[in-house]
Amino acid sequence: MLSSFVRNVIRSTANQTRLYTAGVLPSLYTFSDEENMMREAVQRFAKEELAPKVAEMDEKAQLDMDMFAQMFDLGLMGMEIPEKYGGTEMNFTSSCIVIEELAKVDPAVSVICDIQNTLINTAFMKYANEDLQEKYLPKLARDYVGSFALSEPGSGSDAFAMKTRADKVGNKYVINGGKCWISNAREAGVFLVFANVDPSKGYKGITAFAVDRNTEGLEIAKKENKLGIRASSTCTIHFNDMEVPEENIVGELGKGYKIAIGLLNEGRVGIAAQMLGLAQVCLLHFAVGAPLQGVVYVTHAEKIGSVRSYCTISLPARAIRSSYRQIPGRSSYVIPAASTSLFWMCPVLLTIVLVLLAFFLIFFAGLSRL
Repeated sequence: MLSSFVRNVIRSTANQTRLYTAGVLPSLYTFSDEENMMREAVQRFAKEELAPKVAEMDEKAQLDMDMFAQMFDLGLMGMEIPEKYGGTEMNFTSSCIVIEELAKVDPAVSVICDIQNTLINTAFMKYANEDLQEKYLPKLARDYVGSFALSEPGSGSDAFAMKTRADKVGNKYVINGGKCWISNAREAGVFLVFANVDPSKGYKGITAFAVDRNTEGLEIAKKENKLGIRASSTCTIHFNDMEVPEENIVGELGKGYKIAIGLLNEGRVGIAAQMLGLAQVCLLHFAVGAPLQGVVYVTHAEKIGSVRSYCTISLPARAIRSSYRQIPGRSSYVIPAASTSLFWMCPVLLTIVLVLLAFFLIFFAGLSRL
């Protein structure tokens, strides 16, 4: 019953959000009535369906697949995918609203939703040819999780210094190398893999490939045992003479670096939405002394005052939410690419401050699992 209600609300607001993308401009800083309807529907799903499963998923470091199937059924994993492919066909702002609201209950589920909507789905919609779109977008809207395979052990912050190679053999590319810290790897049905087809050209040889999970030579190796966001898998993956058809190139040969930059700009805004959701719920529990997972952390007025004097969220929230409408080529507003890093860092730093203050206020209790 709840799933039907949430699905109907989300789909009923889709037409209005398409108008925003088409050039009918809403406020840059606030949500429309339709967006607030969708937001409340996602809040209800998160509270009633997701929240009861968060502790168990974190303990097991594993998603509840029934709950995950509900997210597909509600259209939350295909927010911007066109209806003709089975998606919800909403806009980037709607994706960020969903990410923000899910993060208030479980950042692990939120980050899975973020990667799917801002990185993977966008990659196929903006850069893939029609054949790849017809092959993967219906799956991504229905039950396929996508994984973004860019980072490598030796490249650090310079992702384009990658060592993974793709050598052309006939009408295929043979990929060898590996990636690390790859989110959604254990659940993924398709990987967007970045490899260099011509290392002599440096980053101009980097090319993006769509790789199915069952491709021979693809190995999902170590799963990281993380301190947090545990239900979302983060893995090392290896490519051992992995053969990928030439037609699985996403975008143009040697233009993978441009694709990665464009996608990461959007992904940073998605992560900003996630951090904003986390910061909001942390500040809420500090402010009212409300129980979080059944534990009251702050009860003394002077402690609440110390937190509030350090952390005010209204201005960061205003700035971050304005970025939801400013992605180049995705709306009628435009945001400079470099600014996405600022929007990402702002809520991240705020959330770090809140977490550190929480540890300071409750001391060793902060080291205990709930």
